This record gives sequence, C-alpha cells and structure tokens, in this order.
Amino acid sequence: QVQVAESGGGLVQAGGSLRLSCTAVENDFSINSGGWYRQGPGSQREWLASITSGGATAYADSVKGRFAISRDAAKNTLSLQMNNLKPEDTDEYFCAAVRLRLGLPPSDVWGQGTQVTVSS
Repeated sequence: QVQVAESGGGLVQAGGSLRLSCTAVENDFSINSGGWYRQGPGSQREWLASITSGGATAYADSVKGRFAISRDAAKNTLSLQMNNLKPEDTDEYFCAAVRLRLGLPPSDVWGQGTQVTVSS
C-alpha cells in the first residue's frame, strides 16, 4: 500500500518554529504536489496549505504569513515550515501527497499524522 510519513512534530513554545516533512515511505512515487492539514480531537480536518506541481502555493487565512509549504524534488519531500507558532496551532498535522498514475485520476495519499504542541 502506498504510504507517506510525516515527521518533525513536537513540543515548542509560543513564538517558536517547527518544520514538518512528508516523504513517501517506500519512495515509490514522486511527490510533486500536495497539501498540509490539521485536525484536533472531535473537530473537522482543516486545510492549511497546498502546493501545485508548478510550484504555486495557497494558504488558509489562519496560517498565511506564518507557514510556508515547499517541496524538494531531490529528497522527494513535501515540507511545511511553521513560524511564530501559537497555542491554537496545537493539533495533529497531516500531509496529503498527490499520486499520479498513467491512465488513472490523481489520488491523495495520506500520512498517519504528527503531533504539534505549542505551549504558552
């Protein structure tokens, strides 16, 4: 089963930074586009940022100016740089990488999530 894995979560003080990464577990597909989401217990998954294969990016208002999504083709990685973190950013963070297969529609490959906790 195609999988991606997130890493880089942890505990940080308010105002601090973290960098999340998302890689293909078996390195069996190229991560050219995708997005980051977060979800807390009992809440809906919130879209945070996306990047297209052409490098265009988009952000939710809640993170615009603080978070930056990027991709590294050489490392086959999707990243989320998070700066000026706030306690309300505490959540489980997920990446969804778009997988392309010849003759099939694009599909999202989701990771298991990584916890980010911001202390006040």
